[in-house]
Amino acid sequence: MLRSAWTPGPAGLDGQVLVSVTAFTGDHLYDLPRIYRAGTRLARLWPTLEGAVGHWLWMEPTRRRSGSVSLWTSPRAMRDFVGLPVHVQIMREFRRRGTVRSTTWTVDDPVLRDTWRRAAEFLATG
Repeated sequence: MLRSAWTPGPAGLDGQVLVSVTAFTGDHLYDLPRIYRAGTRLARLWPTLEGAVGHWLWMEPTRRRSGSVSLWTSPRAMRDFVGLPVHVQIMREFRRRGTVRSTTWTVDDPVLRDTWRRAAEFLATG
């Protein structure tokens, strides 16, 4: 699995956070470059997103899988991101081109290494 460096957001890493793990498995390998570009387009917004704590992007090209592990200050902050027009457009474009799995949980004062480990366990089951 290829993983980006941790990208911090404008919100701090202390206190309770919501962790969101998303895995998209594409039906076709030829869609991966477009999916990757869409993900990086979203990642560029990260410093401006209220309630964004930080994220990793990840990819498994040989399995046609990619996604993110993101931390938010609240469920509302994550919903605001999901509702952004650029995110909605990307989801509409790719929703019939593969399968999405996701999970969320909350954690107090997260340790990034432990957060990634738990996310990786979820991703390994898919």
